[in-house]
Amino acid sequence: VDEIICKYSFDYIFHFAAESHVDNSISNPNVFAMTNVIGTLNLLESYKNLEKNNKLFIHVSTDEVFGSIDKGNFNELSLYQPNSPYSASKASSDHFVRSYFKTYNLPVIITNCSNNYGPFQHKEKFIPTVIRSLLKRVNIPVYGDGKNKREWISVKDHVSALLYLSERGTFGESYCIGSGYELSNINLAEKICDLFDELTRTSGSKELISFVKDRKGHDFRYSVDSKKIKDLGWENRSFFETSLRETVHWYINNKDFLL
Repeated sequence: VDEIICKYSFDYIFHFAAESHVDNSISNPNVFAMTNVIGTLNLLESYKNLEKNNKLFIHVSTDEVFGSIDKGNFNELSLYQPNSPYSASKASSDHFVRSYFKTYNLPVIITNCSNNYGPFQHKEKFIPTVIRSLLKRVNIPVYGDGKNKREWISVKDHVSALLYLSERGTFGESYCIGSGYELSNINLAEKICDLFDELTRTSGSKELISFVKDRKGHDFRYSVDSKKIKDLGWENRSFFETSLRETVHWYINNKDFLL
């Protein structure tokens, strides 16, 4: 890490790297601690030791560090209450990043974003999993009764928010990033099935939806208040129905990415 950071000149560090699949964290939490916690610490240490460490370090985190919320929204002052090894590892990395601002005066920003969707997402994630099941015509696994809710933001909007903060964010601050659009897992699966049937001129995809044993410690709902970043002038521009259609269409045309 030291060699890479010292070798190249840069304007910003965007720290996206993470193990992020909750199921994997439940079966192998040590990997998540090594990547998300120790990996972040290694980056911070390498950056701290540079002669010129005055460039912004943006740490990309998740809304899952706050736990689950039944009503209302999380914001930057919400308590951290992670409920999975994944979210616990991300919460720990957030704390390390903040500590390096306070202790070493490194210029950092922490972002806590809602669920992302879009092309190239790893096939273990929910939306690619649904589409892969449809392509293979096998059962679509939905945890529990499918009523768990998530707030979804397009990856394009997420990236635009990060770029916006790189120019207008305040060092040492955290920012929640979301779209305000949420729906249950079962409703999302049904939407994807309808789009798939329309785009491929097939039918009956909803019949493939299958409820499976719920995930351990499954958070019921995530939702964030994006007022802080919106007060800076940023806004999400993607319309969910349109960008979801584009996402499904992309995976249909890039089957090899999933199969």
